[in-house]
Amino acid sequence: MGLWGGRFQQGSSNMFRQVNDSLPFDKVLASQDIRGSIVWSRAIAKAGVMGANEQQLLEFALNELLEKAESGELDFDNSSEEDIHSFIEAALIDKLGDLGRKLHTGRSRNDQVATDFRLWCKEHLQSLKQDLLGVKKSLVQSADKHRQVILPGYTHLQRAQPVRYPHWCLAYVEMIKRDISRVDDLLVRMDQSPLGCGALAGTVYDIDRQKIADELGFASPCLNSLDAVSDRDYVLELLFCASTSMMHLSRMAEDLIFFNSGEAGFISLGDAVTSGSSLMPQKKNPDALELLRGKCGRIFGALQGLFVTMKGLPLAYNKDMQEDKEGAFDAVNQWHICLCIAAEVVDTIELDAQRCAQAAKQGYANATEMADYLVSKGIPFRTAHDISGQIVLCAIEQNKAIEELTLAELQTFSAKIDNDVYAVLELEYLVDKRSILGGTGAKPVFDALDAALKEI
Repeated sequence: MGLWGGRFQQGSSNMFRQVNDSLPFDKVLASQDIRGSIVWSRAIAKAGVMGANEQQLLEFALNELLEKAESGELDFDNSSEEDIHSFIEAALIDKLGDLGRKLHTGRSRNDQVATDFRLWCKEHLQSLKQDLLGVKKSLVQSADKHRQVILPGYTHLQRAQPVRYPHWCLAYVEMIKRDISRVDDLLVRMDQSPLGCGALAGTVYDIDRQKIADELGFASPCLNSLDAVSDRDYVLELLFCASTSMMHLSRMAEDLIFFNSGEAGFISLGDAVTSGSSLMPQKKNPDALELLRGKCGRIFGALQGLFVTMKGLPLAYNKDMQEDKEGAFDAVNQWHICLCIAAEVVDTIELDAQRCAQAAKQGYANATEMADYLVSKGIPFRTAHDISGQIVLCAIEQNKAIEELTLAELQTFSAKIDNDVYAVLELEYLVDKRSILGGTGAKPVFDALDAALKEI
């Protein structure tokens, strides 16, 4: 059923329909479209467009369609309708005749699709927030399970200073907390209803747009009809939230891929989230993590694609904006899947505490402690830094750790070095000395972990 055919003498070409028709993908908006139509039928009935009995018949028929939509019983595949809006309207007309034709009075597909899409985004953002909380929970529980494990921290992928495994986990928890806050902010910012704005100039019927917003679960109506029908900022923000979150997951995946490598050997991953090789029987590949990295490009592409689509569009609605959906639908689905698999991967992590500690002791990670020790003896930091570097060079030449050098050897670099230096060079001392808020010491790390455990 064409929604716009009266002015045309010929139908659309098959090629035009292939590029124009959106039902194959916007059918996912069926429930939102029907709920919006129920509320709209009430609004126009109150405005005198139809009688109360007619509205009740419409609402009953729409609720039947809603049940079918939510149970997956609507037959989209055999439909010739252009989009989800014409599909629903055609179903109503088939059932109610001319009464079904009254529903669209005062409404445009422009405010209709904007309303449907906002509702869809709101609902999925609430679900995705739960997915984010699931990853956070997995990280916190993994941190609690391996509280005492110390592993190397890295800068430039070179061993830098040792950190506690819970501190590593909580770094990603902080990222996820920011992801959640961005979702929360977006939910507030997009919480406006476009319904009633018509094609671009509003509607002549006396409808209560605040009541429409309330019934649809929005905080308020959009305040400008031109902006309401052409705004896709909320889709861009959703895709930005997805992209930033996926970037965080990708960074975590990269860390874990390295930790799981034969060269590091800090962790092992469960069979359920790894795969083997068709040729090499010994292989156990971290494919779930590699896919997390790989899917970033797909989601980043959806964000960039919509930016390019929107950048030159004049007010108000333009058909270009039909390109806002497929990328968003796919990105939200992929984000959801990636969050779920990220939580599953983290749940399988097992640490080799001995291997982690051994690696943390390597790479002369205690060179900074040597410099700080010299500072405590009254040597200026820059001088202490130079002395510590010379000690490292001496240890490298002898293929020894700093703490394996004799006191006599150390004193050749500074007479202020004494026997108490060896305690300073111990692994636990290195970690726990940094006991300030946000540091790697046992107290700040365990305090932060305990607080996170209470949150989940």
